[in-house]
Amino acid sequence: MAGVKPVKAGWWNVFRPWTLHGAIIPVLIGGAVAFQTAEIDALSVTIFVLILIGGCLLQSAANILNTYGDFTSGVDTVDNETRSPELVTGVLTPKKVLFAGLACLGVTALLGLIFIWYSGWGILIYGLLGLLGAGTYTVGLSYKYHAMGQVSVFIMMGLLMPLGTNCVLTGDMFSWEALLLGLPNTFMITGVLAGNEMRDYYEDKKAGAGTLIGHMSYENGMRLYLFEALVSFPVLVVLIVLGVAPLGCALAFLTLYDAYILVTNSRKAPTDPHASFMLVPLCFKLNWHFGLLLVIGYVLHMNIIPMVI
Repeated sequence: MAGVKPVKAGWWNVFRPWTLHGAIIPVLIGGAVAFQTAEIDALSVTIFVLILIGGCLLQSAANILNTYGDFTSGVDTVDNETRSPELVTGVLTPKKVLFAGLACLGVTALLGLIFIWYSGWGILIYGLLGLLGAGTYTVGLSYKYHAMGQVSVFIMMGLLMPLGTNCVLTGDMFSWEALLLGLPNTFMITGVLAGNEMRDYYEDKKAGAGTLIGHMSYENGMRLYLFEALVSFPVLVVLIVLGVAPLGCALAFLTLYDAYILVTNSRKAPTDPHASFMLVPLCFKLNWHFGLLLVIGYVLHMNIIPMVI
């Protein structure tokens, strides 16, 4: 991407740890809801930490296999190496990157056996869907290239991660509270991927990547990005008014300033390469802050901390 400094090629960029909010926030939401009723002891807290690790491994697997899939499909080339330079420049080999992604999936599957032991076979459904979603993003089914990436993020990370976390900790296959409390975050994390598709809009269209936004005009793609990033605020208002989310969750509205910066940047993105690049980091930042404050407000309001003490 012209005008943008290339990232340093290496395993750090392949793993993309700065994207792990995509897993951490949904797990925190599911855990906060679960610990209203689940017993809080050394074992349950350990299981919760293992769920966090498993979620991060799934996110890492998706990141790593995306690098592999984009290279083998021809989406990543020497002409756009600022995004994922590891394979196109030969710093890493496709075999090593593929193995790393599969290893993350394998360790997650092993953790799943612990979750089955703790809560029963019901969690297997969530686990299999998670492995499928992370493992076939750009490999095998390669649904990213069929405009299904944002749909998958919305369902897999936004909805199923909070529900799966709650299921492991409580044994309940479904929780309306976990689903609805996670809904604002669901839109926002999907907005991060929309920002990614907007940043790579012209390069992906040239490569025939087939992302959802790639099927739209640039202007409509930007509208979708802003909608997904910002609709979380009115959704949270509705949840609080209806009593679904406690008033403490209003702490998340402190991130309206982050949202303002995101909108301001989006206006520059069509003509400013740096602003276009920042579509993703600014949505990362908004999602981190919004999600953490949402969970903190929920925990403080529901008096979960005194239960621990």
